[in-house]
Amino acid sequence: MAGFKLLLSQSRRLSLPHFSSSPFVPLHRSLSSSSSQSPPIQPVSYNPKPKDPQHQQTQSPQSTPASPEGPRSMWNREDLRYVKDVPNISSVSYPARVAPLPEDRPERDGAVRNAESEEMASENRRIQAESRVWRKPFRMVAEEEKVPFPLLIMPEKKKEKRPVLDLMDAIREVKANAKANFDETVEAHVRLGIDQKRSELIVRGTMALPHGAKKEVRVAVFAEGTDADEARAAGADIVGGVELIEEIASTGKVDFDRCFSTHSFMKRLYKISKILNQHGLMPNPKQGTVTKDVTKAVKEAKQGQVKFRMDKTSIVHVGIGKVSLSEEFLRDNVGGFMNSLLQAKPAGLKKTSKYAGYVNSFHICSTMGPGFRVSIQSLSRAADHYSKVYLNA
Repeated sequence: MAGFKLLLSQSRRLSLPHFSSSPFVPLHRSLSSSSSQSPPIQPVSYNPKPKDPQHQQTQSPQSTPASPEGPRSMWNREDLRYVKDVPNISSVSYPARVAPLPEDRPERDGAVRNAESEEMASENRRIQAESRVWRKPFRMVAEEEKVPFPLLIMPEKKKEKRPVLDLMDAIREVKANAKANFDETVEAHVRLGIDQKRSELIVRGTMALPHGAKKEVRVAVFAEGTDADEARAAGADIVGGVELIEEIASTGKVDFDRCFSTHSFMKRLYKISKILNQHGLMPNPKQGTVTKDVTKAVKEAKQGQVKFRMDKTSIVHVGIGKVSLSEEFLRDNVGGFMNSLLQAKPAGLKKTSKYAGYVNSFHICSTMGPGFRVSIQSLSRAADHYSKVYLNA
């Protein structure tokens, strides 16, 4: 019974609301009326803690840290224990950053701006060069562009090898394909099997076409005595000796198209060799312009001799007549050219046959027309025919 009274006294002191509505209150009243009266409980009040005047002056409402539960006036004593010694933190404001406009920038001299632009350009070039160096080992292969189907594929044209023709057939083809407005020249192109680096094996010479073009050719002969008389009788335009050499050396002029000399005058011609070489008229034994038979040389020159010489690619180019000539005349001219070409064959070229290893190919064409390859057998027959008809007659 004493314990129950103690429990009721404690509940009244705590002022718990649920005990006031408890069903045991009448029981307590009945029990308390029968027992002795308990002394009343006096409320106890505590003096508030004095505030620090210095701390109250220094602390401002702006520096009070914010709380998620509410302002500082709503804090209890337990919360103030932890925030009373917090230092005062003043707010800091920073100016707004704004990018300067071009007109706000300070003016600079043109030389300074040029120097800065050049420096930036050089730096840009250096960066690009470094990027190219680094990209080079890792260069990616571009993928091939895929063309959607259908794709039009052009057929590849294969080069058709033209057949080797007989000489007469080749001449007919050349005449049929000559469609220019002028009388085209029939040209022969011979590829020789000679090393062009060996100067002692250069092929060159002159030939007299049996049906050459009739044109006036001025012929000069350096000779004295009987050779000079024979040259005048054969139709030479200029005949002379030492006086002719002195005249050319003093004036430096050449008034003739072909030049011949005897062997005795070759030593004297070196005085004017530079002048004659400028016009390609210096006599040469390999070309047949230094000869003992002056009469024959002058007559062949008047008929129309043709020079030929191997070029740097070991090819001989020569004109053998006009398209207007007949097929037989063109065949005779080709035979005469082949006979002269065989006579100009170098001695150092040792082969068992006349043509094997010397003449590799022979083509004939007109000035504006296509070329046709000619067989070596037909060329040999044309050369034999020329020697039989024109040389043995």
